[in-house]
Amino acid sequence: MAQKVTAKKSPADDPHYTQALQSYEAGLRALQEHKFDKAKPHFQKVVASSVRELIDRATVHLNTCNQRLERSLASQFKTPEEHFDYAVSLMNVGDYVSAREHLEKLQKSAPKADYVLYGIAALDCLTGRVEDSLKRLDEALHMNPQLRYQARNDSDFQNLAEDPRFTELLYPDPGAELEPEEPEFHDNEPA
Repeated sequence: MAQKVTAKKSPADDPHYTQALQSYEAGLRALQEHKFDKAKPHFQKVVASSVRELIDRATVHLNTCNQRLERSLASQFKTPEEHFDYAVSLMNVGDYVSAREHLEKLQKSAPKADYVLYGIAALDCLTGRVEDSLKRLDEALHMNPQLRYQARNDSDFQNLAEDPRFTELLYPDPGAELEPEEPEFHDNEPA
């Protein structure tokens, strides 16, 4: 009785493997030339493929690219305001994770910058972190009460528009901030 022998395909015969290998090699060449922005998409293709033999190595190289790109990006900002503008642009395109990373770095480097707290409050609101948003917005408003006017018209806070706590922050009771100037007298104290 003759057995049917099926030859096992070699990885080189698999078009998915060939394509992943080509992307991996192109990424490696770009990485060796320190062209991290060119290498990154090649490694992303490999990681998205189903070729297990290359995914682990491509992931390591992709992390290297991300770290190098992050370092070069952070050093290209001349002022904290430029860095903040970049973080806001990331928020505007929906890259909330990267925006948060940049805003948190900014907060560490410029802890007294009211606009950074305001930006984090807006990001918190956009990402559904209502309590954090209210807390940070309150801190930012204490640092710079003029931000109230901006927040009133900022669409990033639309998720809080119906929240009474948000309204209280933006439209504080004018008498609530004033302390009584005269001491209070009680019945048992001498006048």
